[in-house]
Amino acid sequence: MSLNLYFLRHGETSHSQTGGYCGELDPELTPSGLQMAQAFRNTYQRILWAAVYTSPMKRTIATAMPLCEATGVDLQLRDGLKEISYGEWEDRSPDYVQANYAEDYVRWLTEPAWNPLTGGETAVQVASRASLVIAEIEETFPAGNVLVVGHKATIRIMLCSLLGIDLGRYRDRIEMLVASVSLVEFDRHGPMLKRLGDRDHLPYQLRNRIGT
Repeated sequence: MSLNLYFLRHGETSHSQTGGYCGELDPELTPSGLQMAQAFRNTYQRILWAAVYTSPMKRTIATAMPLCEATGVDLQLRDGLKEISYGEWEDRSPDYVQANYAEDYVRWLTEPAWNPLTGGETAVQVASRASLVIAEIEETFPAGNVLVVGHKATIRIMLCSLLGIDLGRYRDRIEMLVASVSLVEFDRHGPMLKRLGDRDHLPYQLRNRIGT
């Protein structure tokens, strides 16, 4: 049996609705976001889970809790799974950042792996801290199903790192809508992407709430 690592992006928040940068901010899930968490539980509680890991933010914990309560699996919090820090861009719109941090914004769009957001993190820094959590999971659970509940940028960066995709292209190569599920299977050949951004567990009316 192999290790199956499921990546779940948290449900909808006010910032995922508006597109404002939200890394270190800690908004609650919207009512629709809470429904997304319940919908995930309804579908995925049938799986035998070895562990559930999550970022320690309110939006990820609230997304993971319905499944944990239904299955009795303890929630394990890891700082390494936090969203990328947007620094001075936190709570700002892309239009505001482009107008007020033009040089940093262009550098970041060109090469986000090594160019930080103003006062924030690079993709390389996020990959470095998140990789420690992935390594812990691989060592602790050589086989079984493990859920990682995280954030848009961080999940995309982790997937790029696992699959050998240039970290500088994480924003260009992988989409990650709210409450979407991706699956990476670890076997003797290494990580294999089996599912990307799946939202079939969501009812139709929630699936239409795309979120950024």
